[in-house]
Amino acid sequence: MNETLWVVLAYTMVGATPLVLAGLGGVFAERSGVINIGLEGFMLFGAFFSALVAAKTGRPVLALLVSTALLAVVGLVFALFTVTLKANQVVSGVALNMLASGLTLFLSQVFFDRRRSFSLPDEAKLDFRFFVVLALILVPLCTVLLDKTRFGLRLRAVGENPKAADTAGVSVPTYRYLGLVISGILAGLAGSFLPFYCGSFAKNMTAGRGFIALAALIFGRWRPAGVLSAALVFGLADALQTTLLSNLIPSQFAMMVPYVVTVVILAGFIGRAVPPASLGIPYEKESR
Repeated sequence: MNETLWVVLAYTMVGATPLVLAGLGGVFAERSGVINIGLEGFMLFGAFFSALVAAKTGRPVLALLVSTALLAVVGLVFALFTVTLKANQVVSGVALNMLASGLTLFLSQVFFDRRRSFSLPDEAKLDFRFFVVLALILVPLCTVLLDKTRFGLRLRAVGENPKAADTAGVSVPTYRYLGLVISGILAGLAGSFLPFYCGSFAKNMTAGRGFIALAALIFGRWRPAGVLSAALVFGLADALQTTLLSNLIPSQFAMMVPYVVTVVILAGFIGRAVPPASLGIPYEKESR
């Protein structure tokens, strides 16, 4: 019994880790006032770029650094459309998800002789426990950054009342850009966890985790500690379907458990969650 409990706990942490990292990324984007439906796309890009560089160079640390830099660029591009060009944020996020799905598949076939998946050599693998520890460290760090620093205060002000922030001399576009860049980096790290844990990259390997992270963000009330709590709930659901339910019910139904839990929790909770006041509303400086 004790052995089973430890296995469930281990799988819970494995399942929760990418959700925590991506959810923290969502916190920075949405506390700045930008809806980030594109967490799934950021994660998929992070998974592909880190796996690609690791497979080609055999250097996992380099792969993580390159992936992080590229995801910062993706965050900048996403900010260009949503903040500067004021494109619809939900549509832009959906477009990013579709782009990531198609482009990573195309690039995989280009770099790996038309294969939709590829494995990492042993020397290119990074211990997945690094990501578990990183996620646990980042939760309090992000809490302090958002609640106790000038940067965090201004970021939250931009998401709550951009007109007042602008009047006080805070650049709304700058802080929304920064929020999306940080969001891209953290969600990219969440995606990088997957190939290092699995030892390979596969088409659409994020499998909806970006949307579950978005649910954890809402359930966690846009706060890092809340994201961690919600991610652990979803991670536990994933662990149960992996270790216990798959032996009791058909595997197809067991695989549905994390997503059913997500829908049920959101159905009962989403009406009570209060998002940042200006979330999803482009800011027009002339309206001041």
